[in-house]
Amino acid sequence: MGTDRSGAGRLPDALFATGTSSFAEFLGAHAPEMLPGGRTPPGAAVSDEVPHGTTIVAATYAGGVVMAGDRRATMGNVIAVRDVEKVFSADEYSMVGYAGSAGVGAELVRLFQVELEHYEKLEGTTLSIEGKANRLGMLLRSNLGLAMQGLAVVPLFAGYDLETGNGRIYSYDITGGRYEEREFHSIGSGSVFARGALKKLYHAEAGRDDAIGGCLQALYDAADDDSATGGPDVFRRIYPMVATVSDAGFHRLPDNEVAALVERLLSGRMRRPDGPTAPVFPDDESGEAR
Repeated sequence: MGTDRSGAGRLPDALFATGTSSFAEFLGAHAPEMLPGGRTPPGAAVSDEVPHGTTIVAATYAGGVVMAGDRRATMGNVIAVRDVEKVFSADEYSMVGYAGSAGVGAELVRLFQVELEHYEKLEGTTLSIEGKANRLGMLLRSNLGLAMQGLAVVPLFAGYDLETGNGRIYSYDITGGRYEEREFHSIGSGSVFARGALKKLYHAEAGRDDAIGGCLQALYDAADDDSATGGPDVFRRIYPMVATVSDAGFHRLPDNEVAALVERLLSGRMRRPDGPTAPVFPDDESGEAR
């Protein structure tokens, strides 16, 4: 990263040069080999040779948004890690989860966290929620070479919009394409089953607790049909990661709180293994579910 200034222990000159508010651009200019996309892609596809993270779900509620992820990482048909973390705080008012290559995903999240912190320090203000979503898409595009070799990672981004007072959710494809989702979304190999569950359980007027409950039910349904998605492991006390963002900022639910919710969920599944059901027909007059 440049030549050391005269004198032992001095920081490199590059750190004192005026640059942009993007940490990724700064790193790309001075040490491109440290960026995930700056590395030489492997010669052959490695899709089953590295741990992969799986299902992440997110749903909005009145005044915020919740994100939850299972804890399993798989390597082919092997459970590689039972308690991997896939949901992280991006900054005070946003969070990010990932599905796909676990190592690349964790690295992408750390780079995104630094990117937002770097911008805030240089500009003296935070990015808008759309600005944060765009920055994550930019970082993802730099990983396209590795993604084409099988080291693909797809993030799910959610945050609290300080201007409108609402939670917002953004999904991505491996090329960095950004898409704002309405109300709820899920990514990963179990996402089809999780999204189907959320489709039946989600209510736009739901409060925080109901949104959290819906996400936990969706993860359970994903684990029920997708072998790469881990369900709650009550014997090892490994529970899904659940976090919320609202006007109060980012909050990760402590394990004992998630454990109590999981206990209620499992109690219900003992009586009805397929979980809660939605009404078949809406109310004739109001059109609302009954």
